[in-house]
Amino acid sequence: MVVERLSKTWFNLVHGRNIVYNQCWEDPRLDRVALELTPQDRVVVITSAGCNALDYALAGAGHVHAVDMNPRQNALLDLKQAGLRHLDYDTFWKLFGKGSLPEWNTVYPSQLRPHLTDEVRQYWDRKGTLFRVGRRKSFYFRCTSGTFAWFVNYYVDRIAKMRDAVNALLAAENVEQQKSLFDQYDLAKKLWRPMIKFAMRRDVTLSLLGVPRAQRKQIDEGYPGGILQFVVDRVEAVFTKIPLKDNYAWRVYLTGEYSPDACPEYLKRENFDRLKAGVVDQVTTHTNTVQGFLEQADQPISRFVLLDHMDWLSKDPAKKILTAEWQAILNKASPTARVLWRSAGLDGTFINPIEVTVDGKKKKLAEILHYNNPLAKELHAKDRVHTYGSFCIADIRR
Repeated sequence: MVVERLSKTWFNLVHGRNIVYNQCWEDPRLDRVALELTPQDRVVVITSAGCNALDYALAGAGHVHAVDMNPRQNALLDLKQAGLRHLDYDTFWKLFGKGSLPEWNTVYPSQLRPHLTDEVRQYWDRKGTLFRVGRRKSFYFRCTSGTFAWFVNYYVDRIAKMRDAVNALLAAENVEQQKSLFDQYDLAKKLWRPMIKFAMRRDVTLSLLGVPRAQRKQIDEGYPGGILQFVVDRVEAVFTKIPLKDNYAWRVYLTGEYSPDACPEYLKRENFDRLKAGVVDQVTTHTNTVQGFLEQADQPISRFVLLDHMDWLSKDPAKKILTAEWQAILNKASPTARVLWRSAGLDGTFINPIEVTVDGKKKKLAEILHYNNPLAKELHAKDRVHTYGSFCIADIRR
């Protein structure tokens, strides 16, 4: 119990006043296939860094509600939306493609600040330094997950001295070249020195990645070799089995910036005018819990994207919160509602025993959720981020 309390205290200390995620760690290419979005769809997604909320709008969703308990995550998406509305493409690319805007002190006051709410304005008045060039060259080497990326790059450059190998991998044309380079540079040995193995078993390290102890325990209990082997296997798969050429999620954390060929859809030049012309207005932010937002929503929701946050609520006493959330989902779900979620565990159906009330009767989620396991399995194997143990797609059928 002492360890649990210390871990929770540290996690809250790390994340209490910070942007945790400076990019989304869920591959929206999978989500587009799984969600089958139409202009009739109203989507609820946990904001994270907001990249995927914008992606769903570009994919054709009627409206996207980005919901997050952390107001700083919503402030990040609000800044992106202000930039899409009021900046030219080249300036917007510097800000969120390169992760640094040397002219922040002139651009922000005149072109961004007037278009933010008071609360969001107060945040970016203080935190504009995140986009200024300094010892850390990029926004993507800042915030909590970015700090971890900065440490990784220090290790790559100064300790393992494998920058040439990383650059060669990112430039590879296909998976065959990647595998050959991975073996040629003996990266399995260079990556996993004892100090890294030690760090990857520590809650302190995992907290920087937004992984709470409850989620870490899921992996330790369900994956052969525990959390360390899980990470080792996932990293090797990214480098040797999944094309890196357009894998922007890993590129940005290994270099500090995106490239025009490897970046989220909202950053692509061909999508900029569409977003500016009105698609960006189809996304709204809400600082709330999923349950809290749904209880206040005035229209049915047809698509729910829950990321991996149910892992955080999988153990008592937090399970009560998860049960209440699912009741709110069912109460607000449209007749054609679909839910996506990820889990660190190998089986995301751990929620099946949860009991909810449907038409005055108690039912388990297993009776209500109709899983598309073949599609989920097919898509999960192609996941460019590849940090989750499982991916679930389920339609709600009462």
